[in-house]
This record gives sequence, structure tokens and C-alpha cells, in this order.
Amino acid sequence: MKAGRLKQILLLTDGCSNYGEDPVAVAALARNQGVTVNVIGVLDDQQTGEAQGLKEVESIAEAGGGVSQIVYQKNLSETVQMVTKQAMTQTIQGVVNKELQHILGESKTIEELPPEQRGEVVEIVDDLGETCKLEVLVLVDSSASMHHKLPTVKEALADLSLSLNARSGSNQFSVYSFPDVKHTIKQRVDWTSELSAMHNLFSKLSSGGYTPTGPALKEALYAFTHKSISRDESRVDPYEETGF
Repeated sequence: MKAGRLKQILLLTDGCSNYGEDPVAVAALARNQGVTVNVIGVLDDQQTGEAQGLKEVESIAEAGGGVSQIVYQKNLSETVQMVTKQAMTQTIQGVVNKELQHILGESKTIEELPPEQRGEVVEIVDDLGETCKLEVLVLVDSSASMHHKLPTVKEALADLSLSLNARSGSNQFSVYSFPDVKHTIKQRVDWTSELSAMHNLFSKLSSGGYTPTGPALKEALYAFTHKSISRDESRVDPYEETGF
């Protein structure tokens, strides 16, 4: 197996969506187009995870084939790294399971292999996780209640960049925020391999009072595929499912 390219949207938010399309449906669309959607619900020390918000975070990630996590602000850095890596491993395992079913029959998955063979397959998954090309579009909720959390978000993304750049595979990141009056989402950082020099990225963000998570995910998916086309990849279907 050769390393392929994994595409992820990482949504950072602290509240329920309240405008536009259903974000769960948009996440399912992203998954069908080969983009995993991960969601981190960011709380501060005074908050508790409201049932509705927690359910939405879990539902978006489940529909998007990704990983969800509710986390307090102080633990955000380690969480964004964990979620990104866990989703990467989960996606690779799904591809490997499909290969196993093709070779060994419909009922075979990694978990059903004998221990020795399972260990060998896990090593393959780990190796692919180190060598695959990773593209992460970070989508940051900048609605009013997130304003004081944005400096922590910036630090967490810088740490994510440093952590993942220790891999042998290439990494590309971009950062968008929402809501934006004109375009739903606004690009804050163009595609780059380094997020450590964000400086005053979030300091001038104006915070809105509504949370159009569904429309923001839809625009992020478009930005993802538009990016693929713009990098002279027009011969490759931008919605092609991740493969190895």
C-alpha cells in the first residue's frame, strides 16, 4: 500500500448552529466527497456541555466520518492534536478494512484478524499515518461567545502545526472563520505547511451573534475542492474518495 492523501475539516465551535442548512446533512455530503469532518466543542471553565450542543457536535462528526470531542479551553491544544491524529488513523483503518474485505471476504476487519496478523496490519496503519499527505482546513466559529477563546485557538493551531510537521508525510493547513457578512466564511490563512506564525490572526475578528454552522461547512467544502482544482489537479476528481 502507498500513502494517499487525507482531507479533513476541523470545526472548532462552542455553540449550537442557529441559521441555514442542517450541518449534519452538510457533513454527510463532505464525507461522500472524501472529506472527513471533525468537531471540537470548546468550553470555558464556567460552562458545562449543554445537551443540545453536545448532541450536535457528536452528530456532525458522526455524519462526517470523523471524531468529536468536548473540551475545556485550557486543554484545547492537546485535544486538536489528538482529534486530528485519531481521525487520520480512523480513516486509514477504514481503507485498510475495505482492502481486507476485498481480499479475505466481506466479514473480515482488522479486529477480526488473528492477533499476529492484526499486529502486522496495525503497523501498516501506523506507517501510512506517518507517510500520507494530510490536508486540514480549520473552520473556527468566531461568533460572540467565542471571542475570548480565540487566543487559545491560535495557540492550539500553532501547536498542531508543530506536532504534525514531525511526520514524514507532507502537511497543508488553511484557516477560515465564520460568520462573515459577505461570504459566510472568511479565509484567514491560505494553504501552508506552517501555522506557527499566525501572530495577530484573530485579534481583529469581529464577532457575530449567530452561528451558521451548516452554511459555513458547505462553503468550507467548496473552498477545499476549489483549492484542489487550483493546484493543477483538474485531471483528478476533487470529490474522489481518499484511497491508498
